[in-house]
Amino acid sequence: MTSLADFVNAADDFIWGIPMLVMLLGIGILLTLNLKVLQVFHLPEALRLLFTPHKEHHSKQGEVTSFAALCTALAATIGTGNIVGVATAVGIGGPGALFWMFVAAFFGMATKYAECLLAVKFREQDSRGHFVGGPMFYIKNGIGPRHAKTAKVLAVLFAVFGVVAACLGIGTYTQINSVVEAANQLHCDRLWVTVIITILTIIITYGGLRTISKTAQKVVPVMGLVYILTCIAVIVLNIGKVPDAVMLILESAFSTAPAVGGFAGATIMMAMQKGVARGIFSNEAGLGSAPIAAASAKTNSPVEQGLISMTGTFIDTIIICMLTGLTLVITGAWCSDQTGVAMTTLAFQGTLGNEIGLYVVNISLMLFAFTTIIGWNFYAERCIIYLFGVKGIKPFRSLYILIVASYILIVLYVDMNNVADKTAINTIWTIADLANGLMAIPNLIALFMLRKVIFSETKAFFTGKKENGISTAEKA
Repeated sequence: MTSLADFVNAADDFIWGIPMLVMLLGIGILLTLNLKVLQVFHLPEALRLLFTPHKEHHSKQGEVTSFAALCTALAATIGTGNIVGVATAVGIGGPGALFWMFVAAFFGMATKYAECLLAVKFREQDSRGHFVGGPMFYIKNGIGPRHAKTAKVLAVLFAVFGVVAACLGIGTYTQINSVVEAANQLHCDRLWVTVIITILTIIITYGGLRTISKTAQKVVPVMGLVYILTCIAVIVLNIGKVPDAVMLILESAFSTAPAVGGFAGATIMMAMQKGVARGIFSNEAGLGSAPIAAASAKTNSPVEQGLISMTGTFIDTIIICMLTGLTLVITGAWCSDQTGVAMTTLAFQGTLGNEIGLYVVNISLMLFAFTTIIGWNFYAERCIIYLFGVKGIKPFRSLYILIVASYILIVLYVDMNNVADKTAINTIWTIADLANGLMAIPNLIALFMLRKVIFSETKAFFTGKKENGISTAEKA
């Protein structure tokens, strides 16, 4: 296992090295400049679209409402990265990592807009008449007509890496492990928790997209709101420390952070790398996952869905991750000897008390992680449809459920042998990171090759809207 872990870690360091960060930020900056900072000037319109009840959905092509599509994407996006990922970034890269996380999210909003615009524009119907899309389809239908061989390779690579990420990384073991460990903190039986997760996964998975989206619509807004309000409560109760915390974040982003308490110190490069990498891991902008959900939205406008989907990165990172990070800094938890979820729990407990802090963080983590399981199952199914057609859905669902259920064996082994070795699960976390990075490569190439389509669609939409003198919300 050690040799495998070393190999996987080396591969992950290579994939998520400086070149990847440059690619992700570079595409985001390119899109931001050419779209005229759309994520700022059109964010109010995007939020209005998100919360405006749209009528006559029967006249629009798609499977679920735009809001349901966003919730499905957020179900997979809002996860352990918002709690564990932020704590990891700050614990290694220092407070300055939060600044670079914000930067990654800012440019990532433009990337998410572009991805989801393309997903709707180039989506297609499968043999059942259901709309399917995502990077593999906009690579096939957008790049394919001119560069058939290149498109085929890129699309297949994305789909394969998407299935690997869902089955062996971010979609299963990493999330189940987070749920089980959180439940263990609340003194729940680990084995029964794993059994319940498996049963719920079976019920929701076999219900298909509509069941997944309905679950997401109910769970995501509630879990997100409760966590956000709790973070705000911690910040308000420590309001006098906020100015100093903000200054520390800004100073640490551009200077070496010295060792403090349990914090070992960090260079500017460490802050930048951890902030950007953890931010992208959390909001998935550029990875190509969210466009898969966006392609199912009931809409006739690629631009409208791009705007709505863009709010996902805003909610996930600029709101939730930034609130988590600020609580870690103002409470001083970031320089403790705690790591991951324990660090976030410490930040909440120090202000709200042991019981409230323990329950809010761990229950939030359980819900965040579980919705990620069902969200990534949906993503992987769409990749399977591209690779094998709809006939591959049922076998894949059975495989996915078996992988989720197999965690029961891990729990039994750990409990029976009283082992605490984290090598196996850490390797799986690294495989998840690695698969996500590999997904991003063909997707980023596609975004660059289809950039003119993104710019022309956007220009035509806003020019037409200006000429007609009506708002996007009124058009909907």
